[in-house]
Amino acid sequence: MIVVADASPLRYLILVEYIHVLPALYGRVIVPPAVVTELDREQTPDVVREWLSMRPAWLKVQAPQQSLSSLREQLGAGEREAIALAIELSADALLIDDRDGRRGAEKRDLDRLRLTNFRADERLMQQLLARDVQRRGT
Repeated sequence: MIVVADASPLRYLILVEYIHVLPALYGRVIVPPAVVTELDREQTPDVVREWLSMRPAWLKVQAPQQSLSSLREQLGAGEREAIALAIELSADALLIDDRDGRRGAEKRDLDRLRLTNFRADERLMQQLLARDVQRRGT
């Protein structure tokens, strides 16, 4: 299985101490260099930066061969590179949480997470999404 990830899913799984679920579910996860850069910014929580400095063997860094210049205005570098890499590798899943990034990926036929072995109760997913909307005040 080929799985590409953006920075946010990694960051939050590290913060809640559930990063171990990724290799358990997928074996290996691939990230583009821009995602590594985002995870290593000064404002990134120390625990995330420390985890990155001891990057596990199951996390592979690979640059996409082409960029998605059509998404340049809407998305950050990490999202663009993750979507481009997922397309190039014909990834089975793209782990991304940014709304614009998800929309960009969906437009490129990458909304496959629900087709993988990842499963969650739909009511739970809706509750979590509602809490996130409340938290963001949107």
